[in-house]
Amino acid sequence: MDATFDELAGHALDLLNNAPPDQRILIAVSGIPGSGKTTLGNVVLDKINQQWTALQTTTTASRIAAFIPMDGFHLTRASLAAMPNPEEAFARRGAPFTFDPQSLLALVQELRKPLTADSRPIYAPSFDHAKKDPVENDIEVLPTDRVLIIEGNYLHLDEEPWSAIAGLMDELWFVRVDRDIARRRIIKRHIKVGIAKDEQEAAKRADENDLVNGDYIIAHSLTPHRVIISIQDNNYSD
Repeated sequence: MDATFDELAGHALDLLNNAPPDQRILIAVSGIPGSGKTTLGNVVLDKINQQWTALQTTTTASRIAAFIPMDGFHLTRASLAAMPNPEEAFARRGAPFTFDPQSLLALVQELRKPLTADSRPIYAPSFDHAKKDPVENDIEVLPTDRVLIIEGNYLHLDEEPWSAIAGLMDELWFVRVDRDIARRRIIKRHIKVGIAKDEQEAAKRADENDLVNGDYIIAHSLTPHRVIISIQDNNYSD
């Protein structure tokens, strides 16, 4: 898929070249769990920065693009525990209602503001998989970061407030994958990161949570600008 990654990176830079100098390009990469959207987002990010650097003759900036995963907008474990049905909330963690889309919307609105000589870094949360909770202000977006790859399951949903987030994007990219391939990847990932102790437990969570979420995404997504077919398992991540 190297040619696809190169083409997507070049396209992102073309969008930037045609944008006003005080604006960022925001690209939302979405897909069902196990689609490979994180892998694609990170590889395209690297390609964008590599292509941009190769074109520069005088610059001190080390990058032009940054990556923001939606994982940092998971509700905390404490918030899930305070819900009316905490057992269901923990079992369904990863479903839309276990995220904080309003905070994500506020961040995207901030990123859409025109850049000025006085612009300062903007900070986004990350996710600590060991502690299973977000880490506030852990991802720095510099004023010189003009292309932002924002990645997550629900960035293309056709319902508020997710659709408001999608509406602020320059483009929506959807990573399409065969459901059985996604299931196999999810099971492997759940065991690797300690979400499940064995394949049976991982398969149960995949079937009762992740793939349920995936079916919802397919049924309720806006039409993307780009559809990328996920065919590569090397160095796969969600």
